Amino acid sequence: MWIRIASFILRNRLPILIVLGLITAFMGFQSRKIEMSYQYAPLLPEDDPVNEEYKRFAEQFGNEGNLMVLGVQDSAFFEAGHFQHWQKLSRNINAIEGVTSVLSASDSYQLIRDRENKKFIVRPVFQDSVNQVALDSLKNIFDGLPFYKGLLYNPATKTYLLGITLNKQILESPARVDLMEAIKSEGGAYEERTGNQLHYSGLPFIRVETAEMIKRELNMFIWLALGITAIIIFLFFRSFKVVIFSMLVVGVAVIWALGWQGIMGYKVTILTGMIPPLIIVIGIPNSVFLLNKFHHEFRNHGNKIKSLQRVIRKIGNATFLTNLTTASGFATFVFTSSKLLIEFGIMAAINIMMVFVLSLLMIPIIFSFLPDPRERHVQHLERPFFGKIISKLIHISLNHKKIVFAGTLGLLIFGGIGISNMKTTGFMLDDVPHDHQLYRDLKFFEKHFSGLMPLEIMIDTKKPKAVLAQSTLRKMDGLQQKLKTFPELSDGLSMLQVVKFARQAYYNGDQAYYSIPGSMERNFILSYLPRGEKSGAGIVSSFVDSTQQKARISFRMADVGTTRMKDLDREIRAVVDSVFPAEKYETSVTGSSVVFFKGTDYLIRNLFISLGLAVLLIASFMAWMFRSKRMVVVSLFPNLVPLITTAALMGFFEIPIKPSTILVFSIAFGISVDDTIHFLAKYRQELSQTNWSIRAATVLALKETGRSMIYTSIILFFGFGIFTVSSFGGTVALGALVAFTLLVALFSNLILLPSLLLGLERLITNESFKEPMLTIYNEEEDIDYDELKIDQKSGGHQEADFPERTQK
Repeated sequence: MWIRIASFILRNRLPILIVLGLITAFMGFQSRKIEMSYQYAPLLPEDDPVNEEYKRFAEQFGNEGNLMVLGVQDSAFFEAGHFQHWQKLSRNINAIEGVTSVLSASDSYQLIRDRENKKFIVRPVFQDSVNQVALDSLKNIFDGLPFYKGLLYNPATKTYLLGITLNKQILESPARVDLMEAIKSEGGAYEERTGNQLHYSGLPFIRVETAEMIKRELNMFIWLALGITAIIIFLFFRSFKVVIFSMLVVGVAVIWALGWQGIMGYKVTILTGMIPPLIIVIGIPNSVFLLNKFHHEFRNHGNKIKSLQRVIRKIGNATFLTNLTTASGFATFVFTSSKLLIEFGIMAAINIMMVFVLSLLMIPIIFSFLPDPRERHVQHLERPFFGKIISKLIHISLNHKKIVFAGTLGLLIFGGIGISNMKTTGFMLDDVPHDHQLYRDLKFFEKHFSGLMPLEIMIDTKKPKAVLAQSTLRKMDGLQQKLKTFPELSDGLSMLQVVKFARQAYYNGDQAYYSIPGSMERNFILSYLPRGEKSGAGIVSSFVDSTQQKARISFRMADVGTTRMKDLDREIRAVVDSVFPAEKYETSVTGSSVVFFKGTDYLIRNLFISLGLAVLLIASFMAWMFRSKRMVVVSLFPNLVPLITTAALMGFFEIPIKPSTILVFSIAFGISVDDTIHFLAKYRQELSQTNWSIRAATVLALKETGRSMIYTSIILFFGFGIFTVSSFGGTVALGALVAFTLLVALFSNLILLPSLLLGLERLITNESFKEPMLTIYNEEEDIDYDELKIDQKSGGHQEADFPERTQK
């Protein structure tokens, strides 16, 4: 098959290049459709009980994820000048398109009892322009409204909050960036006028800011990947032609990757944003193996077309399988049921195979048009530095197998100890640097307002109008009092606080009456509550459904991490069940905090499953290639040792298992096994050439493939190393850990794998290994390669001329 493929490629060079150019132009056009994602992709499946519970809550009471907050710490907040600047900030933000409403101390309302009409009048506490004396008087009224304490301000630390409700449609459109910039512009003007520092947070703001950070890093990583790999290739080959055309291949691959993303309709996330630089880093080794083989063949016989045909036929076969195993490592993310990872896995797998196709087509075709390589172009094959390294590795494998096995055993023991120290956790802003303003602002709100992560408790009384029953109100009060003992939670906000506020208003605003109404006065007081939607009167519908059967209690909480959240979730549910027994009430604990915690936990479990699937899938490929169970074990073991070593380092250095770090293992395993395939393919080929001398076959395989393995591993090491300059901790960890794992895998494949082959000898090289499903052609195939040449045709272009195969 590969002979026919080589013939087709070299006979149809110009048509293939024209087709590739047209496809690239099409993909470039499709790439214009790509959009940034400004939403957290759901980590849970659509039919997951936790997800469905949250959907029911959102349908009943609306999405709590469209609230942005601004905060300021100002001891002079109620001085006339500062207060008026705050009022101006609130008004200006409220006037921005996309802002639904604002609420802060300056926008607070009081309820005034209208005895004649038997209703409460909703009236602003503060006027627009007041002098200091009037402001002090109004401040006393505001201080006497416990409803707002802890909600809009923290009196102990003189900290004040401005809540901004944002339009959902705007948040789901590209206009969200301009909306955030407009809000920050008004905030900047306030800071200039007062000298106070504003703090920004809330789920919408965090999502937009992180998306913009991803967008800025996307171009940076592409250029870094191109630059780093270009420098390394030049240092290896000392040829600008090799650098230019290798970069051309991956450059076209990047355009195809972006085009595929546009066609698939996938938005750019923190993971899919890594696809273009990943394609560069993973695609370059294809060119390295192809060009190394080309130079090796050309140095042997000086026939360019013969060399290119052998490159396609021999390296193309093994490179196809190495790319297939790498793509398989990414493709297993499809089984995670996470939209974020499914899109990443699909895009990575497709584009890894696409870059293989591009490499196999473009490198032989381009170099068939170029002049023959000169002596200086193939001198890298004789470079003494790498020659000494490979000789040393051969010496170790031949003469120190026991030391290699003992060292491997030590690594496994080290790994076992380290793995026992590994921990699992995840935070909402885990990947944002702790010195970043986004992270510091979140901690500001956690310090002064117990956090911003929404936690919701929904109570179904199973009876219409039962929410406002005296017994239900007292139970809600009891529940909120019990949950006050959790330092991670803010005070609850529910219909209970509205009822208490109404009772205080009924008794002329006397703070002493801010409590649950007695059974005799309850109905009379509640009849005063406003029913409209204006001037804040719709607050009732925010906490109770239209039938008054269901109620919500809203809390804010700190970003405590999934480990603490797991215990907290269990403890909160136990408290809720103790107050509202399941036989009489239906309750649920939900909110973005719960969905994130459950989603992260679910994702980590599924990523472990995907890693197991990757190992199983690649083991199946090995079994298909070599038809030997023992060879499968031998080929997998050197690639599992680096994973164990990396896991041990994570345990010792307290790097937790989280979605971004668990990705390391599937990615690294899929890539590191490539070296094993190249080595074993050459090893099996040399066995038949050396009359099944395992020692000779191992040495020859190391000499030919060792240099390419070192080249590609160095490229991959520095290629993944570029991700360490990211602003996201998860991306940094991913880059550093994959780079380290691949470095360990290199030495494992160059030392441990040959040692295993030599140490186990006849035990693993049986008849089934001698006749594998994968056909590796001998050096001297049944074609007279000396007759291969490039004919000059009248059209001015060159065409490969192939003799027919000799039938045996």
